[in-house]
Amino acid sequence: MAILEERLAGPEASDQGTIYNDISERLAAGEFAAGSRLKADDLRRHYGVSSSTMREVLFRLAHNGFADFEEQRGFRVPAASMERMLEVRHMRILLESEGARLSIANGDMEWEARLNAAHHKLAHIEVKMRTAERLREHIAIWTRFDWEFHETLVSACGSQLLQEMLKGLFFRYRQLLVGLVTNYGFRSGTVDEHKAILDAALERDPARCAEAIRYHYSFLDDLDQPGVTSLGVANQEVANPAMAGTRVLK
Repeated sequence: MAILEERLAGPEASDQGTIYNDISERLAAGEFAAGSRLKADDLRRHYGVSSSTMREVLFRLAHNGFADFEEQRGFRVPAASMERMLEVRHMRILLESEGARLSIANGDMEWEARLNAAHHKLAHIEVKMRTAERLREHIAIWTRFDWEFHETLVSACGSQLLQEMLKGLFFRYRQLLVGLVTNYGFRSGTVDEHKAILDAALERDPARCAEAIRYHYSFLDDLDQPGVTSLGVANQEVANPAMAGTRVLK
């Protein structure tokens, strides 16, 4: 199931939108190793589309930062870079905090209800993931529910541009994260962190909400310390063999 809905006209455009969404999700779930080639011909056969359609999708992914393109080398998954990760995090915190502030000011009871509902679904899957033996089975739905919660948080901000930019940052963030850590980026602490964001938003406290958002991403500060290769975790699972050597989250 695609996470993002594309409003495109025509069968060819519809194929492009569906494939773009699917590859974005697969990148966010770590199905393609950082630095690996995205082979247009293999992907074309997999999705059953023309070469031109597949290349259009890959160029769109590259344009939005999900892939790198070089002449003579083709398309590749971006290398996992802590520097880029921290840059994306910085922009995500700025946009999400501002979007939350505006939503808190403008959101009505329907916004509160939608936010509660989105959090309920997210918390349900995250609690299950705390003790799951195979996280991989939950990654697709967790990614969808995680995005739905953060999307709903800023949905009353009144800025379509802010929401579109945050959407792109969400998936770039997740894609980079799975290339740097194990467990697909899942940490047991996310359950309480999302609850703190929810509570602050519903209590109409923008300053506390912004702090909860900042704290939600602060674990990267530990990963950025020289010599740190593991934070320790009770439920370790590497996304794929190519991710061996990535850091472990708790």
